[in-house]
Amino acid sequence: MLLPLDIYLQDPQAVGGSLLVSALVAALPLVVLFAMLGVFKVAAWKAALATLLVTIVLAMLAWGMPLAFAADSTIEGVFFGVCQIMWILIPAVWMYNLTVKLGWDKVLRDLLRGITDDLRILSILIAFCFGALLEALAGFGTPVAITAAMLVAAGMKPLKSAVVCMLANTAPVAFGAMGAPITALGAGSASVFGGGGFDAAHLAETFGAMAGRQSPFMAMIVPLFLVFLVDGRRGLKDTWHIALSAGVIFAVCQFLSSNFIGYQITDVIASVMCILGILVILRFVKPKNPVLAEYSDAEEEQTPAMRTTGAARVWGAVAPYAIVVAIFAVSQLPFVKTSIANWAGGYTTGDGTKVPGALVFMWPGLEGCFKAGSDTAAAWTATTACVSPTINLWSVLSTGTLLFLGGVVTALIYKMKPGQAAGEFGRTVVTLKWTIVTIACVLGLAYVMNASGITLSLGKGLATGTGLAFAFLSPILGWVGVAITGSDTSSNALFSSMQATAAQSVWGQSDLAHQVLMTTSNSTGGCMGKMISPQSLSVAAAAAGLVNQEGAIFRKVIGWSIVLLLIFAVLVTLQATVLTAMIPVPAAG
Repeated sequence: MLLPLDIYLQDPQAVGGSLLVSALVAALPLVVLFAMLGVFKVAAWKAALATLLVTIVLAMLAWGMPLAFAADSTIEGVFFGVCQIMWILIPAVWMYNLTVKLGWDKVLRDLLRGITDDLRILSILIAFCFGALLEALAGFGTPVAITAAMLVAAGMKPLKSAVVCMLANTAPVAFGAMGAPITALGAGSASVFGGGGFDAAHLAETFGAMAGRQSPFMAMIVPLFLVFLVDGRRGLKDTWHIALSAGVIFAVCQFLSSNFIGYQITDVIASVMCILGILVILRFVKPKNPVLAEYSDAEEEQTPAMRTTGAARVWGAVAPYAIVVAIFAVSQLPFVKTSIANWAGGYTTGDGTKVPGALVFMWPGLEGCFKAGSDTAAAWTATTACVSPTINLWSVLSTGTLLFLGGVVTALIYKMKPGQAAGEFGRTVVTLKWTIVTIACVLGLAYVMNASGITLSLGKGLATGTGLAFAFLSPILGWVGVAITGSDTSSNALFSSMQATAAQSVWGQSDLAHQVLMTTSNSTGGCMGKMISPQSLSVAAAAAGLVNQEGAIFRKVIGWSIVLLLIFAVLVTLQATVLTAMIPVPAAG
C-alpha cells in the first residue's frame, strides 16, 4: 500500500525553491501537448500519450513524487477518463448511430429544414440552443457529440460543424450538468472563503447568482460568432437580428433563473425559452441569402424511415432526444435523486451516524489518507494533494448509464433486434478506439499534475504577486484548469480555494465581494477553455467523423477561445473596479 499522502507534501516551489521557476516548468506539459497538436499536427492519441510520459517524469524528477504515487494517480485518471468521460461519449454516439443505421438522421435533417434550411439559423438552434439543453442535462462531451453529428446530417461540412459546436458550447458550461460546476465552487472554497464559517450550499447559490451576471454577456455574442463562422460577414449582415435575439433571450433567462429561481436549472430554462423564441421569430422574419446544404437529396437511398409520414415521422426523428430529456428529467426528480443518492452514496442518520452507500469505495492504494478531523474531499485537498481517494461509482457512471438507457429505449422504439443494436454498439466502440486512448491519457496526466503539485505551482504562479491585475488573470486561471481537465467542474474543484485565497491576499479577508467575483470567474472564465481541451477536441472529432483530426479543429478554435477569454477578462476587471455593485455578497452561516 502507498504511504499516506501527507508523507508526500506538494511543494509549489519545488523547482529551485522559486515559485516563478516552478510555474514556468509546470507549464511544460501544456506546452508539449498543444505544440504537438497545433504546430506539429501529431495525432491526438500520440500527443496525449507522449505528454503523459513527460508529465510523469517531470513529477518524479522535479516535484519528487514517488513512482508508486505517480502510477496510482495515472491509473485513477485513466479510470475516470474511461468510466466517466468515455462512458458518456460512447452511449451518446451509439444512440445517434442507431438513427443513422435506420435513416432517421436524414428525417430529422428534413424536419429541421422544414423550420429553416439555412445552416446559419440551424447552427443557433442545434449547436447553441439544443446543445445548451444537453449541457444542462448531461454535460461533459454530450452536447458536442450529439449536435456536431446533427449539423453534419443537416449538410454542414464536418470540420465546420465541429468548430461551430465547440464554440457554441461555452455560454452554458458554467451551469452545466444540473449546476455541478457551481456546486463544486461552493464545496471547494467553503473551508477558506472569508476565513471560514460559510455553508457550501449557500456559497454555491451566491456563486450561481454571480455567474448569472457574467455568463449572459458571453451568451449575447456567441450566436453572432456562430453565424460569422458559417457565412462570414454576409452571415452577420443577413442574420444579426436573429442571432442577437437568440443571445438576448438566452442571456435574460440565464440571469433571471440563476438569481431568482435556481442555478441548477438555469440552462434548461434558457435553452427551452431560446428555442421557442427563435421559432416565433422565424414565423415573421426570413433571413436573406440562406446558406443551404452542400449535397443533393436525390443521391440518397430512400430508407423506410424516410418514407414515413405524419406524427410517426416526427416522433421517429426526435425520439432519441426526447427520450434523453425525459430520462434525465426523471433522474432529477427530488424523490428519485434522493433515493439513488441514499443507495449509492450513503446518508447520515438522525444521530449523525454515517452510513456508507453501496457504490462508495476508497481508491486502491490511497486508503486512510484523510487527515484527522477532515471527512470531506474539499477539506482534505486544501492541505494535501489535489485528488480524492473516495470514489462514488454512481457519480462516475450515472450520466453515461442514463444515456445508455436512452439508447436501449431508442432501439426498442425503433424495433431493432438486440443483435443489431449490440453490433452497432460494438462498431461505435471500434470507431472511437483512438479517442478512448486520447482521453484516458489526458485524464491520467491531469491527475498526475494535480496530485504531484504541478498544477498547484502553475496556479499559484498566476495568483501570486499580481496585485490588482489578478482580476484580469483570474478567469485565465480557470481557462487553464478547464484546458487541462476538460471539465469546468474539475477545474472548480481544483482552483476554487486558491481563487478565494488569492482574492483575500489582494483585497483582504473581509472583502467578500471580490472573493465571490474571483472564485466565480474561475468557472465562467473556464468555459472558454473547454473548446481547446484535448478531451473536447477528441469528442468533436469523433462526432463529426474526423478521425485523428483533432489538431485541425484545435487550430480553428484556439483563436476564438483566446478572443472570448480576453473579452471576459476585461469584463471581470471592470466588475472588480467600477462595476462592483454587480457582485452579490453571501451571508455567513
